[in-house]
Amino acid sequence: MNITDIIEQIDTFRNQRIAVIGDLILDIYHRGTSERISPEAPVPVVSIDHVDYHPGGAANVAMNLRTLNAQVDIIGMVGDDLNGEMLKSELKTSGIQTEGIVTSAHHPTTAKTRVIAGSQHVVRTDMEKTDPLSPELQDAIIGYLKSRLSEYDALILQDYNKGVLQPSLIRRVIQAAREAGVLITVDPKFQNFFEFKQSNLIKPNLLEVSSILARNVRTESEIEDAGRDLLERMESDYVVITLGARGMAIFERGKSPERLSTVAHNVADVSGAGDTVISTLTLSLASGLSLKQSAFLGNVAAGRVCEEVGIVPIQFETLKRNIELYSQQ
Repeated sequence: MNITDIIEQIDTFRNQRIAVIGDLILDIYHRGTSERISPEAPVPVVSIDHVDYHPGGAANVAMNLRTLNAQVDIIGMVGDDLNGEMLKSELKTSGIQTEGIVTSAHHPTTAKTRVIAGSQHVVRTDMEKTDPLSPELQDAIIGYLKSRLSEYDALILQDYNKGVLQPSLIRRVIQAAREAGVLITVDPKFQNFFEFKQSNLIKPNLLEVSSILARNVRTESEIEDAGRDLLERMESDYVVITLGARGMAIFERGKSPERLSTVAHNVADVSGAGDTVISTLTLSLASGLSLKQSAFLGNVAAGRVCEEVGIVPIQFETLKRNIELYSQQ
């Protein structure tokens, strides 16, 4: 690959408008220190120094796109609560369009709260209700999407199985995007996997592939067979299987499979790496790069965020600098 051409092309990221639809999550970090055990139970007492709030789930995908200079529209659901207001505020402050976020009176905002003492993750608590959205809220989401589709260069469906991407809504979203000629990429989870048929690209991880195909997928030949199967069953143009420390396997209709090795050097935390991959892949494809070039950028971006503790979106200048460093190796 010509690295100079890739660097020149990513400067066009700022011209792309990408929509993200899926499960919005607020990640909350209570950080402090612990020097004693509670007299009430054998657990540490953590003295909290500060609390951090970060967009997570589909909202983290939007944050990655924004820090890569794209124009971003986020579509999803929050509850009628303080966490929902906090999440929307964080997104707006980052320059992300939030008019597509609907508010549910019957769901809390999905929130993951982590208590961290020093560098030790002590406990995580989750607040969520994964019941399907009402038909009225689904109609509101599809109505907003259709009103803006002509503005988008690509659409990411980011599923965390938290209730937003129900089968009926998935089918309506994909049909509308296909009719509008908008690039569709998907980061699926276990439920509803095969509802995402006819998207342009689907990016599962190895565990999801093994589960959805109900067979072992470990060896090189098993990975290649699985990728080919998914291309046909999903009726997609591209399949990218993330393999953790083993990198990525990429599949493109009519071409031979290819492998990319991981570029992470000092892995500190893999949280959010999948969000970074789908963001970078989608933005790169929308900007005219090939699947291999796009996967290469996604690999570099994911390797960089894995070197940070916590869920940290990739920064444009960081990605550019790491690509330049890679070209000098």
